[in-house]
Amino acid sequence: MGNETNKPVKMKTSRIISLFAVLIIVTLTISYNSCSKTEETPTNTVPLLSTRIASGVTNSSATVGGIITSNGGATVTIRGVCYSTSSNPTVIDNSIQSGSGTGTFDCEITGLNQNTKYYFKAYAMNSVGIGYGDQKSFTTQDGGGGDLPTVTTNTVSNITQTSATCGGNITDQGSSSVSVKGVCWSTSSNPTTSDSHTTDGIGPGSFTSNITGLTANTPYYARAYATNNAGTAYGNQVNFTTTGGSAGEPCPGIPTITDPRDLQVYPTVQIGSQCWLQKNMNYQTGNSWCYDNNTSNCTTYGRLYDWQTALGACPSGWHLPSDAEWTALTTFLGGEPIAGGKMKEAGTAHWSSPNTGATNSSGFAALPGGTRYSNGNFGSLTNYAYFWSSTEYSSSGAWSRLLYGNNAYVNRYSGSKTDGCSARCVQD
Repeated sequence: MGNETNKPVKMKTSRIISLFAVLIIVTLTISYNSCSKTEETPTNTVPLLSTRIASGVTNSSATVGGIITSNGGATVTIRGVCYSTSSNPTVIDNSIQSGSGTGTFDCEITGLNQNTKYYFKAYAMNSVGIGYGDQKSFTTQDGGGGDLPTVTTNTVSNITQTSATCGGNITDQGSSSVSVKGVCWSTSSNPTTSDSHTTDGIGPGSFTSNITGLTANTPYYARAYATNNAGTAYGNQVNFTTTGGSAGEPCPGIPTITDPRDLQVYPTVQIGSQCWLQKNMNYQTGNSWCYDNNTSNCTTYGRLYDWQTALGACPSGWHLPSDAEWTALTTFLGGEPIAGGKMKEAGTAHWSSPNTGATNSSGFAALPGGTRYSNGNFGSLTNYAYFWSSTEYSSSGAWSRLLYGNNAYVNRYSGSKTDGCSARCVQD
């Protein structure tokens, strides 16, 4: 009897041990899968940030800023604040830059209208795109107890390579006499008297201003201003471009060139005072590759070069543009926030939808050739166009330009010299 009563106990214990073993195996499997998931490489995103409350608000200025809490997995190359009298501003509206990288930043907005409500958002850009903080607002003061003058800006005329004629009309002096008036101008929007400006007398009425010392083939913004004891008021903004070049037409006398090294033919395009090749280089040399090692991609998008090889990719009489030459191009096309749209080939034959802002009004006809990473992988075909400059950023990096399929921005950033990017050539 004693042996018989022990048998069920043994069987029960055996079953408990077996069940315990199964639970251990299931637990270890779940833990392993959980660890595997956490080790997956995250996808890069736009930066994450918030907008700081405005401070130091006067009748014409305010201090604003933001806090970038995450770069999204890629370096923040441009950050700042955009603002407008309409809600939900973007960098296409008024914007001001404040360095790069993560963390807290501040910047001062000047040239504002008195007693006016402004909306603003911090923004930050990386290679993925632009991230925005939450929207905030402030209202400028009413002029410190007095009324500012009322002023309008004249249309710009007599535009040459280095000068133009403008002016304004003071229809109301405000609460005190106008002590100085004139026109201010800049290559950035909303110029103030902190920028270049004329001094054209005192009192009310119309006046003429001679703007000098300009650069050929360059877009400018101008506003008339008038100052009394309450502060400085600005008229409506006008814009103009100095003469000396065009955009979208072949370079005079050289509509195409033939590379003597391999007899490939490249059309040219005149943009401002610069003559560019209208296609990416496809000369096979050094460390250069077709995207995905597919020769048909070279035919369409050109080759991808590491930086050292790109320096020698252009034919005789042409060269890889410097960082300053790229800046001259984007400035001529209205600045980095909109120049990309004017440079990108229109439509979605080669660019992925939506190809935001693409007009190709410059004739540059940028194509999204993507990139080759130093580990041999390729990425971003049809989404991004990467272009080398000849200017070093550091021992391991060089300045580049990046155009996006989902916005009209041109991003100036430092790329690794070992990565593969497209090469465009400009005439010596």
